[in-house]
Amino acid sequence: MFARRVHMHLKPNSVAEFTQRLEKDVLPLLRKQKGFQDEITFVGQVGREAFAISLWDKPENAETYNRGTYPEVTKILATVVEGAPQVETYDVANSTFHKIAAAVAA
Repeated sequence: MFARRVHMHLKPNSVAEFTQRLEKDVLPLLRKQKGFQDEITFVGQVGREAFAISLWDKPENAETYNRGTYPEVTKILATVVEGAPQVETYDVANSTFHKIAAAVAA
């Protein structure tokens, strides 16, 4: 399994709109992507920082999303995000939710 972590600086007082755009616009796009497994999004208590972790079956599918649909996602979120989101990628070592053990991921 493969993960993308996207860190964003939110505009002031935009948490409600941010979460609404995720639910109504972004998640439906993600669910259509080949290999997409799950998404979890976190918002800081002050409401100015957020990060999202998406899980993918393999890196190739995450990269296809990154090249094809992700630019559309950044446009959807442009009204609530300041600057460019920062993307990092990872191999998933374990997950209790997805029942992945460290030995299996290695």
